[in-house]
Amino acid sequence: MNVFVFDLVPYDENLDHLKAGRELPWPLPRRHFKPEVAVRTYAEHLAAWAEMDRLGYDGVGFNEHHTSPYGLMNSPNLLAASAAQRTTRLRLLIYGNLLPLHDPLRLAEELAMLDCLSGGRIVSGFARGIPREHNVYRVPLRDSRARFEEAWEIISRAWTEEVFSYEGKFWSYEDVAIWPRPVQQPRPPVWVPVSGSKETIEWAGRHDIPITPGLVPTRGLREDIIRYYARCLAQHGHRLTPDHLIIQASAYVADSKAQAVKEAGPYTLYFNRTLFSHGNISEASLQKEAGYLSSSSFDYVRPENLPAVSGARERYREMTMDDIARDAEHLPWGTPAEVRERIIEAADHAGAGTVLVNLNRGAMPQDMFLEQVRRFGAEVLPALQAHRVSAGPHGS
Repeated sequence: MNVFVFDLVPYDENLDHLKAGRELPWPLPRRHFKPEVAVRTYAEHLAAWAEMDRLGYDGVGFNEHHTSPYGLMNSPNLLAASAAQRTTRLRLLIYGNLLPLHDPLRLAEELAMLDCLSGGRIVSGFARGIPREHNVYRVPLRDSRARFEEAWEIISRAWTEEVFSYEGKFWSYEDVAIWPRPVQQPRPPVWVPVSGSKETIEWAGRHDIPITPGLVPTRGLREDIIRYYARCLAQHGHRLTPDHLIIQASAYVADSKAQAVKEAGPYTLYFNRTLFSHGNISEASLQKEAGYLSSSSFDYVRPENLPAVSGARERYREMTMDDIARDAEHLPWGTPAEVRERIIEAADHAGAGTVLVNLNRGAMPQDMFLEQVRRFGAEVLPALQAHRVSAGPHGS
């Protein structure tokens, strides 16, 4: 099994004192930003990634978000460039660039540069982005999916064709041959994070692109996504393998479950009650009204699993430490043996050959983050990397 650490790079200061009711103001004005905190945040996370490189993790993943202390990764490509110079073997998973928002030719060029700068260590994730970012960039939500698919075609052709021209609805180019080209041929690996929409699963199946099945690691929803994805792959002559699936796991290694809850719980609570989906439309019903989701986006999901894709804000804004403790009973939180067993069981159940482990939610202090990186690296990582995952039961 491959083990990547997924890092949201949250702004390294608790901002609960700025909340009005249950929400941080959005937009969050300039006066609340402290440059020294941002400087510290980047330095600490880059140091943690260098430690992951030293300890033998397979990769680190980060994504793109804007206008929020949720994460300071406005440009994941800049983060990848910085990480490439501080690591030697760690794969750099950009999970991912938001295709509807940016010029795709520029992204193709930057990712090719990054593959060269890193010696061929880039894994290129592509995503649509959440409604908040479309609104910031003034990209109509109803155009999001069409822009995503057009941008993908342009990037793929820029990477693989000798010279290409393209005439599209949103972008057009004539006689372009990019320099440099990616080290990895014919192109860097491409993964797509999937929150569950039917259209994205169909797109990934059509192009034989690996996915993360579900935004939240809910077992029933994950099963539905994998089943539907397997059917989409098969329709286009592809077969589901463990290399197609990347599952997520929030992990915390401690001497006991109670200690894990006591130590990690407050930071997970801050993430859910304050940072997550700040300034965003999270509710699926509102996203459908805005044109971001179609009326049939979740019609493949079993009725009992629909609450997992509802995006109901109160589900995370009203969380308590009791909720955290109850959730932890089903999470890889606790002793190294329990963390190992739960992650391996989840990977086997899904048939997933890669796990994205989150070790730092909610602006955890650097000493705690590094302790988790080191303890997980010493007491959990070797067993996961030694474990071989076969195809799961949900691919039919």
